[in-house]
Amino acid sequence: MNAQNTEPYKYPQSEIATIHSKVLNEDRKIYIHLPKLDSTNLDNRFPVLYLMDGENHFELFAQYADYLSRPDVLAIPKMIIVGIPNTQRRRDLTPTVSITDWEGKPDTSNLIKPSGGNEIFLKFIKTELIPAIDKSYKTKRYKILAGHSFGGLSSINCMLTYPDMFDAYIAVSPSFWWDDRYLLKLADKKLKKESNLKKILFYSDGNEGGSSSFFHSDLLKFDSLISNKNLIGLDYMYKHYPTETHMTAPIVAYFDALRFIFKEWEKQQ
Repeated sequence: MNAQNTEPYKYPQSEIATIHSKVLNEDRKIYIHLPKLDSTNLDNRFPVLYLMDGENHFELFAQYADYLSRPDVLAIPKMIIVGIPNTQRRRDLTPTVSITDWEGKPDTSNLIKPSGGNEIFLKFIKTELIPAIDKSYKTKRYKILAGHSFGGLSSINCMLTYPDMFDAYIAVSPSFWWDDRYLLKLADKKLKKESNLKKILFYSDGNEGGSSSFFHSDLLKFDSLISNKNLIGLDYMYKHYPTETHMTAPIVAYFDALRFIFKEWEKQQ
């Protein structure tokens, strides 16, 4: 085909903002995807999904949000997607300083350094990022935190340590292996049997972890822990994707997570 007067096809239409974080002592780029405005209701406000590993999954979420909220689909409400790209991923998305790798062996390669900065990263989200988004855009109070791998670990850690920061949590293939299963132990300690936790939680894994299948065995342990705690008000779903790899699992899991979180909303349309 001899195309004339071609122009680039750009999607999604989104914004890039830079926030100077005093908490992290660095500038952070932030991706923001906004729903199309309804001219009949310019004061409409939207739930916000905060996404870790923004450089990997931001466009995927933006397209899911736009398609699933279309008038002819109406599976979820229109949403604002906030993608958080990484600067030092292992530092920000791990809850503890660890000197062991995924096999529990000493990390002689230094591949997992620096680590243990998730507390400070979550403080950045709570005290700087969320207020900045709320100030600049038409947001509702309803907020979701989503992450994959170390991001999934961070999402679970946030739910355990600061449950009121978000209304729903998504953890795709969370790296529970971190620091000798630190977060599995923390979950058992923090989640008291029949305690009140009025949140929505979606967690999943794929066919990953090699011959040891440690991702799957850890997710089964977490799922059993959640089930046995009989937490009041917690609406949760665990999904295993046996045909997906660690890097393809987010494509199906994030779609299923949105459908699960907004299943009651869809019924009301």
